[in-house]
Amino acid sequence: MTNILLSGVVGSTAYGLAHKGSDVDRLGLFAAPTETLHGLHGPKESHVTTAPDRTLHEAAKWCRLALGGNPTVMELVWLPEELYEVRTELGDELIGIRASFLSARRVRDAYLGYATQQFRKLQSRGDGSFSADTRKRTAKHARHLKRLCRQGYELYTTGQLTIRVEDPESYHRFGEQVAADPAAALPLLRRFEAAFDESRSVLPEQPDESAAEAWLRRVRARFYTPDAVPA
Repeated sequence: MTNILLSGVVGSTAYGLAHKGSDVDRLGLFAAPTETLHGLHGPKESHVTTAPDRTLHEAAKWCRLALGGNPTVMELVWLPEELYEVRTELGDELIGIRASFLSARRVRDAYLGYATQQFRKLQSRGDGSFSADTRKRTAKHARHLKRLCRQGYELYTTGQLTIRVEDPESYHRFGEQVAADPAAALPLLRRFEAAFDESRSVLPEQPDESAAEAWLRRVRARFYTPDAVPA
């Protein structure tokens, strides 16, 4: 894959929740050659691989997802410096305008929505009397639920996103507790739903799409090659 603008290590390694044997997940974005965007069939917008576990989104798709408040893609522009593996000038520009992608309603809906999805997965697993493998997955979903609630609330109330969690052990304890009794996750989810409702957000009602549009046009100009266009 060429034209990668920004890429780094995300997931449990970035959160500080990885354990021995955890996969190392990578996320990035790339620029399709501008001339390929004008044909009948556009380029593939996402590339997902295993070994290594890596997801790459085309620049426009990444922007659309980020403007929608998608928690997974949002991580990429808030990573600690040491977790970036590819940083280009355009990637740094994107990090510089990361706040423009945020809006109160979309952050609330996306983070609480993802957390609620995690809770539904937990509910579907019954009373905790399941296999060891399912128990591990349940604990993982519980950790994600707690992380999404805390990170979403931080973003909603401060406009900042801290990727590495405080007190990772508390997340592991919560995961084990929920693995034994999935209903134990509900009080935390309800507490954060109430916290969102009772808190005033520092974020605007709508994201600043003009900043993303201007950045994307700079990307298109950078990767436009007139000689590559057939006569």
